[in-house]
Amino acid sequence: MKSIIAASIMSACALAGWGAGNDITVRADRAGAVVQPTMYGLFFEDINFAADGGLYAEMVKNRSFEFPQHLQGWRAFGNVELRSDGPFERNPHYVRLSPSGHAHKHTGVDNEGFFGVSVRRGEEYRFSVWARSATADTARMRVELIDPSTSRRTQVVASAAVAAAPGEWRCYEAVLTPDATVAKGRLRIFLEGSATADIEHVSLFPADTWKGRRGGLRRDLAQKLADLHPGLLRFPGGCIVEGTDLPTRYQWKNTVGPVENRPLNENRWHYTFTNRFFPDYYQSYGLGFYEYFLLAEDIGAEPLPVMNVGLSCQYQNEADSAHVPLDSLQPYIDDVLDLIEFANGDTSTRWGALRASMGHPAPFGLKYVAIGNEQWSEPYTQRLAPFVKAVRERYPDIRIVGSSGPDPEGDKFDYLWPEMARIGADLVDEHYYRNEEWFLRNATRYDGYDRRGPAVFAGEYACHGADGRNYNHFNAALMEAALMTGLERNADIVHMATYAPLLAHTEGWQWRPDMIWFDNFGSVATSSYYVQQLFACNRGERVLPATMDGKPVAGQNGLYASAVTDGDGGFIVKIVNTGDTPQHVNLTFAGLKKKRALETVVATVLSADDPLDENTLDNPARVVPETETLSAAITERDAVALEVAPHSFGVYHVR
Repeated sequence: MKSIIAASIMSACALAGWGAGNDITVRADRAGAVVQPTMYGLFFEDINFAADGGLYAEMVKNRSFEFPQHLQGWRAFGNVELRSDGPFERNPHYVRLSPSGHAHKHTGVDNEGFFGVSVRRGEEYRFSVWARSATADTARMRVELIDPSTSRRTQVVASAAVAAAPGEWRCYEAVLTPDATVAKGRLRIFLEGSATADIEHVSLFPADTWKGRRGGLRRDLAQKLADLHPGLLRFPGGCIVEGTDLPTRYQWKNTVGPVENRPLNENRWHYTFTNRFFPDYYQSYGLGFYEYFLLAEDIGAEPLPVMNVGLSCQYQNEADSAHVPLDSLQPYIDDVLDLIEFANGDTSTRWGALRASMGHPAPFGLKYVAIGNEQWSEPYTQRLAPFVKAVRERYPDIRIVGSSGPDPEGDKFDYLWPEMARIGADLVDEHYYRNEEWFLRNATRYDGYDRRGPAVFAGEYACHGADGRNYNHFNAALMEAALMTGLERNADIVHMATYAPLLAHTEGWQWRPDMIWFDNFGSVATSSYYVQQLFACNRGERVLPATMDGKPVAGQNGLYASAVTDGDGGFIVKIVNTGDTPQHVNLTFAGLKKKRALETVVATVLSADDPLDENTLDNPARVVPETETLSAAITERDAVALEVAPHSFGVYHVR
């Protein structure tokens, strides 16, 4: 890591006589567009095991035995029978554990978890199971956390007893505290005694979840999301909104209510990438719309749900018969209207009452809804129009996000933008996964956009290396920072932006780059994470013109820049140097009031010794921001002199 002192400022002696360099003028007296609170946000999609096996802290795979191969993820031994007349209508399967008939032949099941059941020594894990005795006597079980690879005398690192009474199904709980740390463990359940046990919805969560909620979110991952200070949370996707086909599309009504009765859904991604194939990738819906709304509230972000428009994935389904006919859209439109009621309705409404029954009587205050993901052409616009009409009639204050298709240019894009204006979308969702050159060239992308139409939502973007290095090296993040100065400069038309994808399991990824990588024990923030964090935490309030030779700073000598007011009389200037050499920058704050003089400059700089450096679980701090007060940077009452390091992104807070 380069030192900020060495890389970002010159010595006091050098500054005193320094006049040459790149002259950037910031008009302190011309505060322009408001930078929307939603400007920098998060996009969550269940890809790369981001939900089950990731943010959703459940540790048991196929907990309700509803995978098409009903014991996938499980090993059964002894006298085990799969049955389908269970207590939960939408999850009817369970297993019956019966005595083997021999004292030394044991009956039970064990679960492999998501890439292992990983536990830490001394930490608590909450086990729960819906169970009953199928006989007149109490059924007894022994629950264990085991390390199958151990060299210890015993595989068992924690155990507890569970006794299920005859008659009605009930939920039973136990706390397991392992005496060893295990990376690739298993959860095992033994039947003990002579009574038969029925078990369903077998669950294991760390006790230490986000906000301490039972059955909640993985704490380290949720905290990393909160630490970004996002203004927006877009969910639940992405392509999973469409599904591989309509039956596997994401249906929000299946994701609310008691978790034990939320039906399984096939994840759209488990068929897609045969080079990294995960046929056991399903959605338990334990992380559902209620949990997404709650997360958005927890982290201070506006929720932006994405709803199906009556189309399955158009990449995978070309035939009209794969989509909803135009005269059959009403149930899909009702899903949107009912969702708004779920989020905002009072407790006298059907869906508002359900929200209240789940623990949140107050409305969530939903303001936005997106309809459709990356759809295109007439099949999309013909379907979108009746959705917009219905929402406008019932909920005129809800702002609607439409799509510009899968690409940031081309025939589909050119067709959709005017159509979104005609239909009446408030924002248009643009997606771009492109290389370094594209990101730099498009730093001026929005300078010439029509201000009379819908606003822009940069809903999915990430720099993908032109050389095929689609991983999270620092240089890719630097290109993203350069583009984002253009987003900020055009905050009058760009109202939202979310990097994608957000999360990836190191053993379960299918797509990269991603913002946060994790395994079962830890997580790491990438360079792209820190770029997003620096923009979000230094969003400011209003855009200020920042120019070099009368033009926006967008590539001159490899520099990219934007400026905003901080809301407290100061200024925030963001400068990206994409070049190989240091750049001397003279910042002049034109139009300062006569009695006002600049006093301090605080620099936070993200840089790397090698542009291809990346953070890893083993070395998470290779590329991290460094902050320092630059006491020698102010050269005049209205001027600041900086030396901007090569391959660096700096946020300069000037007061």
